[in-house]
Amino acid sequence: MKSPSPLSPIHDVLLAKASAWSDSDSLPPSVRKFDARDPQKATLLGVADLSHLPRTGAKGAGAAGWLADLGLPLPSRPNSWLALPDGGLISRLGRTEYLIESNPTLVAQIMQTPRSPGVYPVLRQDAAFALCGSRVNELLLQTCNVDFRCLAADPEQLVLTSMAGVSILVLATGDKIHPVFRLWCDGTYGPYLWETLTGIAEELGGGGIGLDALP
Repeated sequence: MKSPSPLSPIHDVLLAKASAWSDSDSLPPSVRKFDARDPQKATLLGVADLSHLPRTGAKGAGAAGWLADLGLPLPSRPNSWLALPDGGLISRLGRTEYLIESNPTLVAQIMQTPRSPGVYPVLRQDAAFALCGSRVNELLLQTCNVDFRCLAADPEQLVLTSMAGVSILVLATGDKIHPVFRLWCDGTYGPYLWETLTGIAEELGGGGIGLDALP
């Protein structure tokens, strides 16, 4: 199996648990399947690793104009996000910092484009997860002090908060019938947060799932 760098911060944790992996020349390996129960776990409460997705960041007074010149749509207000046409996203963290998660070509283009004055790169080495299923709110209530119904009321909002003692960025995708929450944290906390989230999910009838089962 080829192993493009960087690997997911929880790659070693997943090695002994996953039964099927994806592999490509442009992306690190990612879990396609844990076991035969993945679809059932996803219906109740699934936790998927998305750390392999390419991402980058930029900040500074000139960041908005520089990204706009690259043809990217920009969230209109701090702590909000927009979907990109390729299925990726761009989020605005505070007033002048941006996180972009997209395909390898676009992320490489952003990283390789000379920066304008007032634009500074932000290295993103996040652990990134997705939570889904009918019991996802029960997990959120056990680990966070935020009422995530605010995200349902404002789909473009993102929240910076703490989950199980770890600082995270979280936003909601999906719909009311199939809720999905995306979250990012410092990669060094990835193994701890993964084990915490999947442990709670297993108590609620779910657990870790591969990308094939993610809604």
